[in-house]
Amino acid sequence: MKELFSLKGKIAIVTGGNGGIGKGIAHGFAAVGGNIVIAARNKAKTHETAREIKSQYGVQVLGVQVDVRHEDQIQAMVAQATDRFGQIDILVNNAGINIRNMPQDYRLDEWDEILDTNLRSAFLCSKAVYPAMKEAGGGKIISIGSMTSIFGGAKLAPYGTSKGGIVQLTRSLAVAWAPDNIQVNAILPGWINTDLTRQARKELPGLNERVLARTPVGRWGEPKDLAGAAIFLASSTSNFVTGVALPVDGGFSVMI
Repeated sequence: MKELFSLKGKIAIVTGGNGGIGKGIAHGFAAVGGNIVIAARNKAKTHETAREIKSQYGVQVLGVQVDVRHEDQIQAMVAQATDRFGQIDILVNNAGINIRNMPQDYRLDEWDEILDTNLRSAFLCSKAVYPAMKEAGGGKIISIGSMTSIFGGAKLAPYGTSKGGIVQLTRSLAVAWAPDNIQVNAILPGWINTDLTRQARKELPGLNERVLARTPVGRWGEPKDLAGAAIFLASSTSNFVTGVALPVDGGFSVMI
């Protein structure tokens, strides 16, 4: 059974993998033998995360500086990964940002930045790895959604739109690429303790109390809490699972 969840010999790209949920998933993949490509904008932070994972798990790690809003940089990222490892087996579309405001107060450039970073990039990265996965006979694509893929928020119009789009993109790619043995799924994190949500607690009074009251397990999640679901969706155990949006939320989405 242990071998079912092994990623030994697999190559995984994790966008935004130098912090938060992405870093938690990268650590999880490395713990079960996966070789990791950390792809993010902050070069120093990416280098440090790559060094940390390689030292802790002994796997191969490549750090790539990339801004996923730009298709040419995504293509260069994929080229670096294939040049180094010869294959790409797993893609985690995790890179994301948020700007909180009431809908009427957003500037168009803020809307575009959020949609380009959170949703457009997931499409572009998935499209970029598709040829390598098809040639290899299959692959796994995991995109990170949100509770805002399900629920609305007054100050989350572009973010919620991007995360709702992640679910629909996942379903479309799952259907399109199933004949190529590429499984495409999404994870919908609940309230996870990251830089983004720590900022949210500063900007939204009472958020911490509301989250704790609504979450049956009675706590905020940690990035490492996403690792198990991601390993499942990245491993051969999930070969008959595609097009799903899996909440990992401590029960938040089922609480009345």
